[in-house]
Amino acid sequence: MTVHTEIRGGVLIVTIDRPEVKNAIDTATAQAIADAMDQLDREPELVASVLTGAGGTFCAGMDLKAFLAGERPSIDGRGFAGIAQTPPVKPVIAAVEGHAIAGGFEIVLACDLVVASETAVFGLPEVKRGLLAGGGGLLRLPERVPYALGLEWALTGDLVTAEQAREAGLISRLTPKGDALGVAVGLAERIAKNGPLAVRGTKEIWTRARDWSNDERFERMWEIYEPIRSSEDAREGATAFREKRAPVWKGR
Repeated sequence: MTVHTEIRGGVLIVTIDRPEVKNAIDTATAQAIADAMDQLDREPELVASVLTGAGGTFCAGMDLKAFLAGERPSIDGRGFAGIAQTPPVKPVIAAVEGHAIAGGFEIVLACDLVVASETAVFGLPEVKRGLLAGGGGLLRLPERVPYALGLEWALTGDLVTAEQAREAGLISRLTPKGDALGVAVGLAERIAKNGPLAVRGTKEIWTRARDWSNDERFERMWEIYEPIRSSEDAREGATAFREKRAPVWKGR
């Protein structure tokens, strides 16, 4: 298997497991990640996910040998690596050790939060090969870091250290070597304790609001807000607070 999954509480942990090729993405791996993201979206008991790589490396991008053999590391509907074009509707945290470059960086940018160790290295080096970062990196990087800084990274193709990425605001947690997965899972478990409808709605508003005009933003927000406000979970949250107990979510 090129991808392993584990469920811990309401968290789906997804590990790319091809360390012999620095977790590069071939068709089978892309399909396995897409299947995991479909599982995350489909199963109501899952609230969040952590995506990581085995062997001290996150992902080195597309498997060039597989590409030259005619493979396509993209999945219809989900895009490169089964996530880059259409991420799941629930939050995904990237847990990064070592290199996350080219398509690997584009996978990171498709995730909602980034936890990285001090060993992490990021970059879009495609221009050095006469190519473009076609897996969404050129679309998402300007949304995640200051415009001019991200453009410099993309135009030079230079690698970026974890400290530089943190200073740019890309990383939410920086950890010692080997600790990225544990910290990311802990963060995901904190998220998973909250109301699943509220978590999903929060991500939806946060990611879609950038496309809303000033005139429509509150109206569009309320379209998402009202069904959640009227849900059983919202009532349960208020009741649990009043009764000083932990809420029991039903996802409806």
